[in-house]
Amino acid sequence: MEIQAILSELKYRAVRSSGAGGQNVNKVSSKVVLTFDLRNSMALSEEEKLVLETNLKHRLTSDLILILNCDEDRSQLKNKEIVTKRFLDILKKGLYVPRERKPTKIPKAAIRKRIKDKKNISEIKQSRRKPNLD
Repeated sequence: MEIQAILSELKYRAVRSSGAGGQNVNKVSSKVVLTFDLRNSMALSEEEKLVLETNLKHRLTSDLILILNCDEDRSQLKNKEIVTKRFLDILKKGLYVPRERKPTKIPKAAIRKRIKDKKNISEIKQSRRKPNLD
């Protein structure tokens, strides 16, 4: 994954934002909408595309386009930086494939200790019973 190549494929759009800003909100397009076309990306390999498609299926549209919004700040430039950082985080988490877990064997000493403890507890409980005088 080459980050610069991926960043060159991003499309940004400025939209009018809601929220803080007073009358400024009605005049300035400070909200940034980022779109990334996963299917037509040249920066990602086919394997990476498949992994992202499965891991990010709830975030992608039916055309495999990732859409992110940011209107946290009044500045369009800061919103663009925030949404780009968020996109890279999502991409890195989406490409992460956890290692397969190897089941470990229970050591023989642990098995012996468990059986010994069971016998010990059994003997203690046996000694607490009333004697059988039949």
